[in-house]
Amino acid sequence: MRKFINPHKSQWVELTQRTFENYDSLEKAVKPILRAIKRSGDKALSRYVKKYDGVHIKDFLVSEDEFQEAQKYVSEDLKKAIQAAKYNIAQFHLSQRDTHKKVQITDGVLCWQKSVPISKVGLYIPSRHAPLFSTIMMLGIPANIAGCQEIILCSTPNKEGKLHPIILYTAYLLNIKKVYKVGGVQAIGAMAYGTESIPKVYKIFGPSNQYVTAAKQLVGKSDVAIDLPSGPSELMIFADHTCNPHFVATDILANLELGEDTQNVLITTSEALTDQINTALHQLLEKSQKKATAQKSLQNAKAMIFESNTTAIDFINDYAPEHLALMIENDEAVADKIINAGAVHLGNFSPETADYASGINNILPTNRFAKAYSGVSIDSFVKNVNFQKLNEKGFKHIAHRLEVIAEAEELSGRKASIETRREWLESQSQEVQNTTQKVK
Repeated sequence: MRKFINPHKSQWVELTQRTFENYDSLEKAVKPILRAIKRSGDKALSRYVKKYDGVHIKDFLVSEDEFQEAQKYVSEDLKKAIQAAKYNIAQFHLSQRDTHKKVQITDGVLCWQKSVPISKVGLYIPSRHAPLFSTIMMLGIPANIAGCQEIILCSTPNKEGKLHPIILYTAYLLNIKKVYKVGGVQAIGAMAYGTESIPKVYKIFGPSNQYVTAAKQLVGKSDVAIDLPSGPSELMIFADHTCNPHFVATDILANLELGEDTQNVLITTSEALTDQINTALHQLLEKSQKKATAQKSLQNAKAMIFESNTTAIDFINDYAPEHLALMIENDEAVADKIINAGAVHLGNFSPETADYASGINNILPTNRFAKAYSGVSIDSFVKNVNFQKLNEKGFKHIAHRLEVIAEAEELSGRKASIETRREWLESQSQEVQNTTQKVK
């Protein structure tokens, strides 16, 4: 890892930059694929699956037989682990359900909000380099709890035109039956525009590489909603004398192995500790099953050494990491000062990997978007509809104020919509008064 000792704040802009391919070049590569899918549907889809996945697929939809066959190849131990993770993740997300209340603003003015599930959602599950079935749980469980009516899933097929058994087992466990053997940019296009085989959805979820992320951002401009800006995995670790250097090194290696473009940053106030961790990391790297990938990603890694915790925390909040691990003394006190992070992992025994089954969601914003975006939650799968109900008394109580505001905004039609009702109510009131006087 490259070391930076007490970098001046003028350097922070550069040090918080992520090392990505130029977005313009990504967009240039992605646009033709999306246009072709939109124009030609399954025909274009088949062409790109053949080109990028090296396989010709006649039917993109996974059959019931394929689901049942997959069950045989997943060990009982793994099934139990997945089921336990499912339970924990569900418990955490069930706690997020809102119970909206009706609010009486004033006598005769009632307002309320109702959460409505997004009826059609699409889940993108990366599987080219590894079967990331945990992502299915992170997306499928809150989608089910939210009540989404139609959940479809796309994932990259292997050279035999099949999906990994663990992907199919997990999807089936969550009652996601519309699973399609298509990945990459072409999968995003299919879910955004719809094809003869794959239905169009209203919102697309799921992390992946820079090309898929660029595709999501492009279709998200006008065609479909997307979950959040997510790119290569990011891990920042703030460590001090209370940490176990070997723990820190294994966590960094775990993130390095996820891809050549992952972002890894170590924060300390001790150069000696930094060197200890670096030594342990290089020893582990030699034994890694994904040594080539990890070594490539390590070229982007940084070790930041600050004079004080205060400056370190300021840098962390400026960086806004996807994952922040605090292996430090008084971790909860420090955590209270963190305002920009996708998820925070406190203590020596809360590694990022624990989010497989601890319950929290690990689909999080990257590339400094944690300054404005939250990770996936129940709220990601619902939309809130606002309601207002005014009776005659409530309307009369605020009518004058409404007219004044509409007039100030120079919107005569809006003012007239209030005046018409106010004048009608006044005429009705006058008629009642006249009738009462005649009776007397």
